[in-house]
Amino acid sequence: MTRSVEKSGRTIEEAVQDGLADLGLPSDKVEIEVLEEPSRGILGLVGQRLARVRVTEKANVADEVCEFFETLIDYTGLKHISAGASFDDGTLRLEIDGDDVGALIGRRGSTLDALQYIVNLVAGNHWRALEASGSPRERIRIIVDAQGYRHRRASSLKRLARSVAERVARDGGEVRLEPMNPMERRIVHLAVQECKGVESFSEGEDPFRYVVVACKEE
Repeated sequence: MTRSVEKSGRTIEEAVQDGLADLGLPSDKVEIEVLEEPSRGILGLVGQRLARVRVTEKANVADEVCEFFETLIDYTGLKHISAGASFDDGTLRLEIDGDDVGALIGRRGSTLDALQYIVNLVAGNHWRALEASGSPRERIRIIVDAQGYRHRRASSLKRLARSVAERVARDGGEVRLEPMNPMERRIVHLAVQECKGVESFSEGEDPFRYVVVACKEE
């Protein structure tokens, strides 16, 4: 939750510093709104008016998303799970761990994909709000994972893609794979590109869109 305080001081700088101290933040992490300019008054005494400012913590989409994700996991009612997060190179990874994690993966990651979709919707709302307020932030990639499922699934898809590509290159024709989400289809396409004499393309409509591996036309 974004924090905000209003402070008064003899000068704007004094009021701002007071606000920064209250929030425990440096000046580059806040937005400052001057609510009232200071006035010296008559003879510097009578009618003197203090400066008044509002110091607000800059919105951090990653923090907001992490807070929502933890709440979302709590609402599942599963007791033996926990949620964590890590950020690296523009990617926010939201991790689920615990004994009951299988219930949040679902068949071929379907429940995990649904959670990721919801989290990205929330992140999109935050970004649009920031853009509307004139304070845009660089967008980040968000991945929801559970005990390394995404990595295992990616490895499995690469093996499948290479195996199918080798069979098609040897026997000809084409092979249609099971429906996959966009991220999984991309993994397959990249793996097929490494194989000679074959190509891949997607057909169908989401959520039933699938990859076809076929002999490359000369």
